[in-house]
Amino acid sequence: MSETAIKDIRPWERPFWKPVRGKGAVLSYLILIHVLAIVGLILFPLPSLKVLGMALVLTALGGLGTTVCYHRMLAHRTLKANKAVEHLLIFWAMFNGSGAPASWVAYHRQHHFRADTPEDISSPKQGGFWWAHLRWLYQSARADRQRWCPELNRGAYRLWTVAEGPVILLSLCFGLVLGWQGFFWAGAIRLMYSLHMQCLVNSLTHLGHADEGDSSINVWWLGPLQLTAWGENWHKNHHSNAGSARLGLRWWQTDIGWYFIYALETVGLASHVKRPRSQ
Repeated sequence: MSETAIKDIRPWERPFWKPVRGKGAVLSYLILIHVLAIVGLILFPLPSLKVLGMALVLTALGGLGTTVCYHRMLAHRTLKANKAVEHLLIFWAMFNGSGAPASWVAYHRQHHFRADTPEDISSPKQGGFWWAHLRWLYQSARADRQRWCPELNRGAYRLWTVAEGPVILLSLCFGLVLGWQGFFWAGAIRLMYSLHMQCLVNSLTHLGHADEGDSSINVWWLGPLQLTAWGENWHKNHHSNAGSARLGLRWWQTDIGWYFIYALETVGLASHVKRPRSQ
């Protein structure tokens, strides 16, 4: 087998700086937000309360969009939501840098179907920590949307794929309404922070022993850092009960996404909410 063919099977063996065909823009985006974030931290190490507050609110909205809509609702079908609520959450997930819904869900379903195998696109057991954390984003082949999530590859969901570029540009520049502090803190610094908090779910929470074919672990201290995505840190719970909308299975396991879902269900904006098997 040729060296090229081997690297197609084991893409983590590619040079870390070399994106796969068609993902140069992803690598450029990652470099851009990190460079801008570093510049922003040098120029404005301590933002005003107004700027910091806006950055935190946008991060929180994006976290809800990713954990509730992308992960629990679209990827695992553990609830249904009012369409206006669903598409508002999609917007905030995209504004947070999570990409279009079809892309995110395709990758995630492929990950669950192939977890901890060479076909798992983001397994640290195969490519190591940094592969699972960042490199797979620009060095793995695109997930087949038609195979993994055909329902998200048409209609209004397809429009979100077209809108991905403009939404990211808006997200990056929106903070300018509060000046250059806002540009950096509500833009690149927020996007960089949100990126790494989400990526830690792929890397850090999969560093357990895969003796039984499952390397997922719960990481309690990661939760508070994820703000409204607090609950994604209970990753062992999720892999053992992927059909549940609730990730924090014990009373003391804080799960902001679940509280939000419960509130939506209470006021009639969510239905068909799936509980853990034990409930």
